[in-house]
Amino acid sequence: MPPPASHPLLQPSPAVAAALAAGRPVVALESTIVAHGMPWPQNLETARAVEAVVRAHGAEPATIAVIDGRIRVGLDGASLERLARAGPQALKVSRRDLPAVLAEGAASTSAATSALPIGATTVAGTMICAALAGIEVFVTGGIGGVHRGAATTFDISADLQELARTSVVVVCAGAKSILDIGLTLEYLETHGVPVLSCGQDEFAAFYVRDSGFEADYRIDDAAAQARFVRTKWSLGLAGGVLLSTPVPEAAALPRAVVDGWIEQALHDAAAHGITGKAVTPFLLARIAELSGGRSLEANIALVKHNAEVGARLAAALAAEREVRPARP
Repeated sequence: MPPPASHPLLQPSPAVAAALAAGRPVVALESTIVAHGMPWPQNLETARAVEAVVRAHGAEPATIAVIDGRIRVGLDGASLERLARAGPQALKVSRRDLPAVLAEGAASTSAATSALPIGATTVAGTMICAALAGIEVFVTGGIGGVHRGAATTFDISADLQELARTSVVVVCAGAKSILDIGLTLEYLETHGVPVLSCGQDEFAAFYVRDSGFEADYRIDDAAAQARFVRTKWSLGLAGGVLLSTPVPEAAALPRAVVDGWIEQALHDAAAHGITGKAVTPFLLARIAELSGGRSLEANIALVKHNAEVGARLAAALAAEREVRPARP
């Protein structure tokens, strides 16, 4: 694996930099789930808990966000709390947004950086930053995808295109339940993104364990997952790998009940004229209201579980690195 990039706008924390330099496993974590995916204070509590899970399973957590005009890879306690308190005020930063947010920071004097907006990186944005830093595994809650009604709205998340182009493994609880999961999987197949499942044959659906669609391959063992990833990249097949693992059974929600909440939330979004990047945060918040908090509990449980799976994979990839080439 190549050493972390020394881009002037990239700022790894001392702990992350040391882990990467030593070849120890590192797991990237996104910041949109903290700023836009959960309310205060559960967002901060969950972010801390997820980092603790990663550490408990032998890897170094690297929460990624744009703070004070730099891509921060690994946040200290004060920065993590600042991000969590910013909540929806934080900018939602995907591939198209990174240049604008960082250019503003590059034009500012060091004395003025504290006035810059905080940028919470999406799945796509976090993948880009993780690859730039030399991190191979990224844990999130659920990926974005093809939205319901996309045949007329063309609303397709940039996450899918990023999976096709950026060589990072994304560990998730499948795609968010609010999406058209069948079309999301079709899009990934078209772009050559392998979809693996861990713990079951079926692709997961965020709050729901079974989406009704099978993944391409089921691989439960972390070492076998690592061999798959290393083999893909050794063949020069650049791009990501999607690893789906279901929400723990105790926290899972019934599909029929979730579908009812989603239909109501979609109706409410349309009535309020919610479009673009605002759709997903609105739907997640509205579903949390409709579910009486049950969806938030499921979200917290699944991201903690994903962190465990991701940390084990990162450790296995670190071991495989000794005998197989790094990613392209």
